[in-house]
Order: sequence, then structure tokens, then C-alpha cells
Amino acid sequence: MADLGTAGVADPKRIAAMGGSMGGFATLRALEMRPDLFACGVDEFGPADEAVSFRSSPSYWSNILARWRRRAGDADHDPEWNRKISPLYHVDAVRAPLLIGQGKNDPRVTLANADAMVAALHKAKRELTYVVYPDEGHGFARPENQFDFYGRVEEFLAKHLGGRAELWKKVAGSSAELK
Repeated sequence: MADLGTAGVADPKRIAAMGGSMGGFATLRALEMRPDLFACGVDEFGPADEAVSFRSSPSYWSNILARWRRRAGDADHDPEWNRKISPLYHVDAVRAPLLIGQGKNDPRVTLANADAMVAALHKAKRELTYVVYPDEGHGFARPENQFDFYGRVEEFLAKHLGGRAELWKKVAGSSAELK
């Protein structure tokens, strides 16, 4: 199967990966597995270490976790498998600039999980913008934080893909903290 860029579907210099939660995980994996394809990526509260995510998930998610283990493997009990599939252990392959948004109170993808990815990316000297929302959990619920983050996304994508964007400006009431 041809790549999007070589198949004439997209400009090969203007392809981004973006997603939230497991879509954020997929974004991190995409940047790691296909560093030649993506110009940039936006990760919204995506797990960088699957074992940590499994272990931090609420106990009432036991049925969901059992389904995920059947589909994706038992990362929290198989360290080799976790190391193979978790983006945290493959930052050396990431080349594209990355914007990460994270809620400080996220019970599924903890701040520690996101911070570990950010620390690894900084250590590897990767281009990164990290925004934490102290009053958010797994997702951005407050409209002020949504406007803030997606304004940052628009500016980030315009910078790395080209095109127009309204300049980001501070949103009154947003709790955003650049880390």
C-alpha cells in the first residue's frame, strides 16, 4: 500500500498525526514508527507507558482492561511487551515536533505518565510544547481550556504544516500551564 504522500492523497510535507487518549497513544506510536512520514504531532492525554496506564486505571474499569489485554496484550504483566509497544521507550525514533496536552487530574493517563514522556523527549532534545491543565482530568471539559488548547493546536499546525491560523492568545479563565 502506498503512503498518503506518495499516492497523491496528501502533500508529503504536510501530514500530521493527532489524537486523544488511545488516539494520543496512536499519535506517539505513529511519530515513532514512521518518523519519515509526519511533519508534526499533537498528543492529547495519550499514554506513553501502557503498563503505567493499566496500573493507574480505576478498579471499576476491570472489564475494559480485560478487553484491552485481549486485544493489545498484557502490557502491565509482560515488561518486554510493554517496552515494545510503549512510545516512552522509543523517543530516539521521534523526529517530528510535538504538542502534548495533559490534565493534571487524569486518572487514566496520569501526569506522571505524561511527564515521563516529556522528560524523555527533552533528554533526546526533541522539539516539544507541553501544556498542563491543573483543573482537568482525562479530556478537557472546561470551555476556556478547550479554546486555549485548540487555539494552540491551530497555531502549532500552521507553524509546522503551513497555512493560515488565527494567532493564539491567552484565553481568560484558562488554567493552562506551559511546562
